[in-house]
Amino acid sequence: MSDPTRDDLDRLAERVAGRLRAAGGTLALAESCTGGLVAAALTAVPGASDFLWGAAVVYSEDAKLVLAGIEAGVLEQHGPVSRTTSEALAAAMRRRAGATYGLAVTGWAGPTAGPGGTVGEAHGCLSHAGGAITRTWRICGDREAVRVGAAAATLALLQQHLDGAQDGDDE
Repeated sequence: MSDPTRDDLDRLAERVAGRLRAAGGTLALAESCTGGLVAAALTAVPGASDFLWGAAVVYSEDAKLVLAGIEAGVLEQHGPVSRTTSEALAAAMRRRAGATYGLAVTGWAGPTAGPGGTVGEAHGCLSHAGGAITRTWRICGDREAVRVGAAAATLALLQQHLDGAQDGDDE
């Protein structure tokens, strides 16, 4: 999906909600750069409480430690925006919630990025019983475009997994 809009995000959330319900799955979220856009899109779907355990906006490093419960060493070694941090967030949320899936996203929405980072860099991870699927995205545009793009990419990651799992291809 190139340059997704909030309407695209809402339509994607509806599809993911249907797949989660069909699979009988539950979801716990940790969002950083998206600031809760994924949770907002999912909770706009009627009956979201059937599958959504909850979400944490873990915008600061302290929130990643306190709300998600990741190990301090992850941030010390890999920083707040990395594949490893997204993996730790997704796994921690899944574990804390006892959910079928943990989904996390972290990135640099701009207008600036941290040391060694690039505006538009985002990392997402889906934690599930069989392991984890982690992706890195480079999203172009202003702050809003990066936030919406990262939220859509994160939901698409879950949708792709659910589509594969329904076809018998559980990674």
